[in-house]
Amino acid sequence: MRTAEPRDDADGQHTAATRSAPAPALWPDITSVPAASRPRKAVTAALVRRALGRLPLRARFAGSGDIGLGGPLIEVRDPAAFHARVGTGGLVGFGESYMAGEWDAPDLVAALTVLATDAGGLIPAPLQRLRALWAPRHPHAERNTPDGSRANISRHYDLSNELFALFLDDTLSYSAAVFRGFPAHRDLFAAAQHRKIDRLLDLADVGAGTRLLEIGTGWGELALRAAARGAHVTSLTLSAEQRRLALERVRAAGLDDRVRVELRDYREARGTYDAVVSVEMIEAVGAEFWPVYFRALDQRLVPGGRLALQAITMPHERMLASRDTFTWIHKYVFPGGLIPSTRAIEETVRDHTALELAGRDGFGAHYAETLRLWRERFTERSDDVEALGFDAVFRRLWTFYLAYSEAGFRSGYLDVQQYLFTKGNPAAGGRS
Repeated sequence: MRTAEPRDDADGQHTAATRSAPAPALWPDITSVPAASRPRKAVTAALVRRALGRLPLRARFAGSGDIGLGGPLIEVRDPAAFHARVGTGGLVGFGESYMAGEWDAPDLVAALTVLATDAGGLIPAPLQRLRALWAPRHPHAERNTPDGSRANISRHYDLSNELFALFLDDTLSYSAAVFRGFPAHRDLFAAAQHRKIDRLLDLADVGAGTRLLEIGTGWGELALRAAARGAHVTSLTLSAEQRRLALERVRAAGLDDRVRVELRDYREARGTYDAVVSVEMIEAVGAEFWPVYFRALDQRLVPGGRLALQAITMPHERMLASRDTFTWIHKYVFPGGLIPSTRAIEETVRDHTALELAGRDGFGAHYAETLRLWRERFTERSDDVEALGFDAVFRRLWTFYLAYSEAGFRSGYLDVQQYLFTKGNPAAGGRS
């Protein structure tokens, strides 16, 4: 098995690295602290102190007193390295400093939630206006062209089916569940995922004989559930690993005659369908290709057809401010990704398709609980993750990713929506 942990080769491109490679080769930007002048570190320290000093948390830097108004604790063990990374890499450096173990937090989610709540004010306004000058830009190779999308998707979803199985529920669903109440309980996790899927299938009016196109297979649970209703499903994925396991699950369920899983880009879809469903796939499309994505889905639907879409969203102003910035998430988790706003989705659909909005329902609090259950399970299975060949830096990376994402939903910075769009039949239903 190969682990797609990031490594910079000679020309600066990220490539997969085997588990046997030494840590410096796997993590060149973690094992060495970037060079930063004394003035740069001093200015960074002053900006960090200013930003944290007015927040409801405690930031403790080794060798000095606490900063902040009181609340969740952030412990900076190596202030010099922390300021060097943040001063040269901004928020990318902040995440890398955590990966390097230079700072930690007893309650990581709580600390990150405070930061996410004030995300728009952490950087002084003058620096915000100069973002284009100092913020890193997306690598051209990570544009979501057909070839770029395949490479981007592979870097995350082809890590290891066994890795994902360690922390996901029994349905292998990697998207927000819908719970009956909070706090969510792990023994009801699969039922909550089925509730999410059933709501989408109901929105799309999927039943016996429905011709359904799914964009983004995951590990096949939605396709299986739709086929069990009597639908004929064509599901598209760019992940070879996901397709392999999804096909195994389809065969095991005896549904080969109703489900096809194709290794195909959404732009390569053919045929017409009564319904299209896509769950948290638009985040991997990229703003440049949103019109292409929605036109492709529109073209696949028959008149009167229905599109059920689940999408993570963020405030429109924050999306505009950050859409061209290369972030820690891009570098280490989801290359090429961009979370849209509800406004961006709805305006793109309005301006580029014949689809009409029939309903939208947000349920971000459910995603926070979904991520909590994933994070707790990932932590509990740390030894099993290590046994798969994923090292300590990778485990801190994923701990930070899951906590960072959970904090986004707990703060309200992120939300998740279920949409219904109809083609020439807007009176067919939906929720307000």
